Formats: sequence, C-alpha cells, structure tokens
Amino acid sequence: MGVLNFEDETTSIVAPARLYKALVTDADILTPKVIPDIKTVEIVEGNGGAGSIKKLTYVEDGETKHVLHKVDLVDDVNFFYNYSIVGGDGLPDTVEKISFEAKLSAGPNGGTIAKLSIKYFTKGDVNPSEEELKSGKAKGDGLFKALEGYVLANPDY
Repeated sequence: MGVLNFEDETTSIVAPARLYKALVTDADILTPKVIPDIKTVEIVEGNGGAGSIKKLTYVEDGETKHVLHKVDLVDDVNFFYNYSIVGGDGLPDTVEKISFEAKLSAGPNGGTIAKLSIKYFTKGDVNPSEEELKSGKAKGDGLFKALEGYVLANPDY
C-alpha cells in the first residue's frame, strides 16, 4: 500500500466558529441543501462523533452513488475535524481509503485560514489517475465554497 499526501490551504472572510458550524456541526443538513447533486447525508453507525460512519448519497453523471465516511476526530473547541472515506461505489478502485484532516484558525480581518491535509491510501502500487485527483479536489473546493456561500448569504446563521 502506498500513501499520497497533499496539503491545501484557503482563506475565507467568514469567522472560524461560523464556518466550522457550517462545515462540520450542521454539514449533514446543509450540504444537501446547498449542493443539489448531494441527496442525503445520514449516520449509519454511531452518534456523529468519532467512530461514527456516515453515508453520503449523490448523483454523478446521472448515476446515484455513495461513499462512506468514518469520523476520526471532532474537536469543536479547536476547530479540528478529521474523517476518512472508507467505502462506497464513489471511492476509486485504486484507493483503500482517503483521509482528510481539517483545521480552521483565525485569519486576517476576522476571517478564517483553513488547512487541509489529504492522504490517499492506495491499493498496491497503483495510484489514482490525475483525473480522479483533480475531480476529488474540485469536489472538496466546491463543498467548501457552497457552505461558505450559505453562511455569507445568511448573516443570522
């Protein structure tokens, strides 16, 4: 098994606590509202905290797919959230799991600096294709921007 590591950082004008609430605390409810292709996010095991398994169902290219997320860490005080995609037909065949470690911290002018570490745990020596990697990044960026947009459009949120 190989491991591919990626680091990403972005900023937002939204304060860390508000952004964390949308990205983590309320994400299961908000995500299907702000991204039409995501149909449901449901807890299939646990209570939503560390060790829980969530099933995210979505439509891609007219086909309904799903991925299973295992929640690894939830730290509401320090704005850390770690999870892994561990199964489902949306996980590339070349990948055993994809782990995400997210940290939100105070940024300029009351905004947020979001740091994300992504690890692809591959099956054998076969790496995901460049297209799969670009697609995964685009989906993550789209989710972040959609939830950030929701917070900006709803000042009382």
